[in-house]
Amino acid sequence: QVQLVESGGGLVQAGGSLSLSCVASGSILRIDFMGWYRQAPGKQRELVANINRGGTTTYADSVKDRFTISRDMAKNTVYLQLNSLKPEDTAVYYCKITARSLSVPIPRDYWGQGTQVTVSS
Repeated sequence: QVQLVESGGGLVQAGGSLSLSCVASGSILRIDFMGWYRQAPGKQRELVANINRGGTTTYADSVKDRFTISRDMAKNTVYLQLNSLKPEDTAVYYCKITARSLSVPIPRDYWGQGTQVTVSS
């Protein structure tokens, strides 16, 4: 089994910063993608940023130049640095990886439990 544990959410004023991290554990053979999604109340879950095995990153237009995704493959950890936060960034942030494991040796998506980010105006 693969488990994801996120940390780092919280309450911050507009213009502030937060750092999120997500650690993947279990019988992981290979991680192909690591990413962050978010879901605001009443809205669909949306991609925030992801990074592939080669290090190529993708960002939602709404967070470009403000958020930075990075990862430490040796620690199976993905990070999201959130700068210049806006009230509209308020959401539950979810970590997702696409990985192969001993029990499921084909690419499969795994999700974290989510961490709340609240930005006050």
